[in-house]
Amino acid sequence: MSEPSDEQAAMQHYLVCGTEDCQTNGQFYCNACHRPLCEQCRDEHVKNPDTKFHEIALYRHRKHQLPVEKCKLHPTRNVDIFCKECKIPLCSKCSTVEEHHGHRFDDLEEIYAEKYAHQQGEFSKIQKYFLPTSQGLKIDIEADATQIRKAMESIRTSMKTEAESLKHLVDEVTTENLEQTHSMEKSLLKMLKSQEITYDDYIAYLGKISDEFQHYLSLKNQNLLFSKTLKIKTIPETYKLIAPAFTSGKFSKDDISKLLGRVNVPNTEPEKRKIQPLEAKSTHMKPTEKQLEQSKEKSDVKQTLALSSSVTKVREYRVSGVDNARHVSVRKSGRLWVSDSNGYIVQIDSQGNQLQKIQTSGYRDQGYHSATHDGNLIFTDKYINVIYRITPDRKITEFIKTGDWTPLSVHSSRINGDILVGIIKDYQAKVTRYSKTGKEIQNVQRDIKEQGLYSNPHYITENINGDICISDYDKDAVVVVNKSGQFRFSYKGQGTEFIPFGICTDVLGHILVCDNASDTVHLLDQDGRFLSVILSSQQGIKCPRSVGVDGGNNLYVGQYLTNTIIVYKYLQ
Repeated sequence: MSEPSDEQAAMQHYLVCGTEDCQTNGQFYCNACHRPLCEQCRDEHVKNPDTKFHEIALYRHRKHQLPVEKCKLHPTRNVDIFCKECKIPLCSKCSTVEEHHGHRFDDLEEIYAEKYAHQQGEFSKIQKYFLPTSQGLKIDIEADATQIRKAMESIRTSMKTEAESLKHLVDEVTTENLEQTHSMEKSLLKMLKSQEITYDDYIAYLGKISDEFQHYLSLKNQNLLFSKTLKIKTIPETYKLIAPAFTSGKFSKDDISKLLGRVNVPNTEPEKRKIQPLEAKSTHMKPTEKQLEQSKEKSDVKQTLALSSSVTKVREYRVSGVDNARHVSVRKSGRLWVSDSNGYIVQIDSQGNQLQKIQTSGYRDQGYHSATHDGNLIFTDKYINVIYRITPDRKITEFIKTGDWTPLSVHSSRINGDILVGIIKDYQAKVTRYSKTGKEIQNVQRDIKEQGLYSNPHYITENINGDICISDYDKDAVVVVNKSGQFRFSYKGQGTEFIPFGICTDVLGHILVCDNASDTVHLLDQDGRFLSVILSSQQGIKCPRSVGVDGGNNLYVGQYLTNTIIVYKYLQ
């Protein structure tokens, strides 16, 4: 049976078995026949005498089929073997000619599979180690640059403070000196004034004595010259005051530098940046025992979980207080938040009982709220460009301001608690990463060709490897970048039209996204390869708009025509 076309695959519920008339999930793959097999057909395949020796593997571990290439000497035959002596690919008929007599041959498909796996491994190293590590080192350099700027700004502030302090002391001493000159001037002038009065008195005395002399010299009083003798007092002595002198300070530029301090350049050798070896798992901090235990539990879960052969409905909730279920935020099993097209957000428990209800300015088709690992809920207000936080005690506080950028979608990381926000401004769009305390730490806007990655990031999530997954309404695509912001892939559906809405990921790295065009939910692998249409009207859903996976690997689906949330099991 031939492989189904993209259009056919889009309308099928699973990646179907390649056996004639079998429509079951093809989770296995025959590397000899190059076709998917369901579990039953696989068992029959290994029992069949003609195919019992065929190699069968899980679909995701399949060998890729050798590309068809016609032999130049025998155009009716395909190139499928490799001459080890001549180091060239051949068709089976070429191996019989005299030129290759006695030569050894290898299966070209085996070589191709080996080379493909090797190159895939190298590509994986680039994506998972070399690029993230290099980007991480670049981020470290940017952090160092920020630290240097802060250190130099602190030095400049200290310099200004020291200078201001010295200026203050100079002004204080100068003021004291000036006051001293005024005091000295007043004292000296007072002394001179006293001397001036002394001479004024003496001059008055001289005037008086001069009059007496005139009286004695008169012809009428000449007899007085014989009876009285006049004496003139001596001129009083005074002292000439010496004006104070100013002795200028003796200092140099070096003296001022010593007073103000100077910048010291470290004389130690710079430390080399640590580069994690390829074998080591890249991390920014040493994991705690609890984190190691959680990591082991996740690893054990991933080893035991796999896609189920069928999707099973577990339960459903009718959420009172909302008209429809446009977006679902779920973190712990049984506790979820649901919002509708009127901006109401309602929290319910595992029994569907309403715990709280709030009114927001949230838009109808945006993933504008997200549950956090510590039990809070964060949600955006696109009209005042603010992200709010609701704590378990129902206290609402302002958490993050996005400036003149309008926040559309938000997601709280399950990996490290970072906050991812899809934002827009003046026909531009980007994803901003904030720390769990609200500090901006990363912006993702353009690819390596400086082309904009996003147009309308109305739903957002994060995968287990740190990939940022965006459901972009205007681009009609799921756009995925790695944790460093490097573009990885985009997914544009399987049919002629694809309109992505709600998006989430699971513990195995699958990406689940709602398609408004076909009213289905698509399942992709971690690298963006389409696996199946996991949910459609056959499973009882209508117009799915939002999806979320809880800690128990249950899939929650919200619909825009009803306020009912349906929960499914699709992993086993």
